[in-house]
Amino acid sequence: MSIKEELLHSMGATEEDYNPGDYIFRERGSPQFYYQVVTGDVKLNNYNTDGKEFIQNILTSKDAVGESMLFTEKAYPMNAIALTQCIIIKVCKTSLLSFLAVNPEIYLNICKSLAERLYRKFVLMQKISSHNAAERLTEVLVMMKKEQENQARYTFEVPLTRQQLASLTGLCVETTIRTIKKLEREKKLQIKNRKIMF
Repeated sequence: MSIKEELLHSMGATEEDYNPGDYIFRERGSPQFYYQVVTGDVKLNNYNTDGKEFIQNILTSKDAVGESMLFTEKAYPMNAIALTQCIIIKVCKTSLLSFLAVNPEIYLNICKSLAERLYRKFVLMQKISSHNAAERLTEVLVMMKKEQENQARYTFEVPLTRQQLASLTGLCVETTIRTIKKLEREKKLQIKNRKIMF
């Protein structure tokens, strides 16, 4: 869910540029701002004790970043890192909460959006708990493609690297690569110029 940029600017929003690899916020940081992607891609991630990355989500234009944390008194449980060149709009938490207090319809829309995202996360967790790597990858690709208008076969160019797909599904990179090749042989996806078409 996104809030119209003009409304965000009326709350005193600012826009900031981020380079690939820049942190928008860090795990264990205190949520002080509402962030919304104007352009670019952002990943939400964690690292385990061995340093292995687990990607929680990848957000794109018009997506809010970490907004659910504004409604708790808890620290961020993840990092938000720019994947590409990004412009992010941000609003102070107190300004946003004051605005929502007098605009309950927008508050309700945020709640609906959070509920939808939580639902998709539960479905994804169920699917990636499977021991079958093909099922894990296929489910992630299906969920990503659902947001596209064209649902025809091989029309969706997966915007993630094999490493990012591995991190998103909890698989190792080698297993991800082997599974992608297997899915290609089964004609469930195509590889064109090293890009995955689903």
